[in-house]
Amino acid sequence: MSTVAAIELKRRGVSALAPALAEDDQAIITVRGKDQYVVMKMETYNRLREAELDHAVREARADYAAGRIADRSVKAHLKRLDRHV
Repeated sequence: MSTVAAIELKRRGVSALAPALAEDDQAIITVRGKDQYVVMKMETYNRLREAELDHAVREARADYAAGRIADRSVKAHLKRLDRHV
């Protein structure tokens, strides 16, 4: 993964990222020589986000199938929370 120094990003703006992102879908931005941020192409972000959401749906379905999700009304849920406070 390519790196771009924050000072270079400050000097050149977004154009400093183009060469780094041409090599890979992601680039690390360093601040004072330490890795601080990751910048990625939008397609990569969308793919990661979709995978994250798919995983959350699978977990929710597994919880529901295992009976770990209560199917109650909002009013019943708030009443249950009040009993635990």
